[in-house]
Amino acid sequence: MKLPSRRVSDEIPTSSMADIAFLLIIYFMVTTTFAATRGLDFALPKDDDQPPVVEKEESVLIEVQPSGDLVVDGRPMLKSEVLDYLKPKLEVNPRKPVIIRPDANAPYGAMVSVYDELRQGADKGVEVRNISIPTQREIDRFWF
Repeated sequence: MKLPSRRVSDEIPTSSMADIAFLLIIYFMVTTTFAATRGLDFALPKDDDQPPVVEKEESVLIEVQPSGDLVVDGRPMLKSEVLDYLKPKLEVNPRKPVIIRPDANAPYGAMVSVYDELRQGADKGVEVRNISIPTQREIDRFWF
């Protein structure tokens, strides 16, 4: 007995897939909440006829020359004289900035010895609280 063979179709029925896709799109559009994007809330300052006066504070500049010599505020100085020079300035303002600016060709040890001298100032009665050493990039970009 021979059974009739059934031929299997090699096509996938896609007629209802478009309907399903549109129904899913509609479903997600209806169920999704749309959040309104808000900007940043901040308060602008009110117009002020008298803006606050910011006083310029002069710092003490210690330059380390390529030879290792020091120039403090434009005056050549020995390392042992730096704390005596800073003492009256720091008595007026203990937070006065002290900037060590080494030359690119200065020996590294010279800059470190100046830094050590300033840090040991507390032992000699002169406490330097605000020491700054700018990087070479800062010197190249911002130094006048």
